[in-house]
Amino acid sequence: MLILSIDTSTTVCSTALHQNGTLLGCYELFTERTSASMLTTLINNVVEHTGHELNQLDAVAVAKGPGSYTGLRIGVSTAKGLCYALDKPLLAINTLAAMTEQLRAYYPDTHILCPMIDARRMEVYCALYKTDGKEVFSTSAKIIDENSFDEWLVQNPLVFFGDGAKKCQAILGAHSNAVFPDVVVSPSARTVGKLATAAFANGQFEDVATFEPFYLKDFMTTQPRKAVR
Repeated sequence: MLILSIDTSTTVCSTALHQNGTLLGCYELFTERTSASMLTTLINNVVEHTGHELNQLDAVAVAKGPGSYTGLRIGVSTAKGLCYALDKPLLAINTLAAMTEQLRAYYPDTHILCPMIDARRMEVYCALYKTDGKEVFSTSAKIIDENSFDEWLVQNPLVFFGDGAKKCQAILGAHSNAVFPDVVVSPSARTVGKLATAAFANGQFEDVATFEPFYLKDFMTTQPRKAVR
């Protein structure tokens, strides 16, 4: 089982190759914005440098979101293009679930994990997971204030991480059950591929023709200002 994974949910553009769940290689590029040319280069690198060819793939996996509108479109479009060209199945993994995989092993089962991706102003994309990976609060766009996560914080320690956790720490950092690891956790194809291995085994394939990214909310644009005469 050879799976190519792609994550372009945020400013981190990454690709990984897993064989039977074992990571063979991973390329990550930290930039201000992701481009299709960058992603194509990383895909070619991770496949070639691990001694494989694209036609040997059994599936292509992509982080479906939430995250950057433009980034998700690039990642999903590229993944679908590969699936069409190679006649391979598509696997789609929740970006927040894949982020959680990076920390699950480091906390006891009394803790709840809260991956966060920065949205606009005081808003984040987030979800809550147990340390066994089970989702206990579904992915949502949440505005952070002093009452955020009250019902959870009174019951369990909550571990906030990801680039959206910074704005949360300024408001909830004093709470005794709020935990903010001193480590940067960014979305990565490494853990997308890990979850994709299980999805492949369970036959959780997407319809390549109709699949769309999980944007969570509509794309917002800034209206151009009228010229001052």
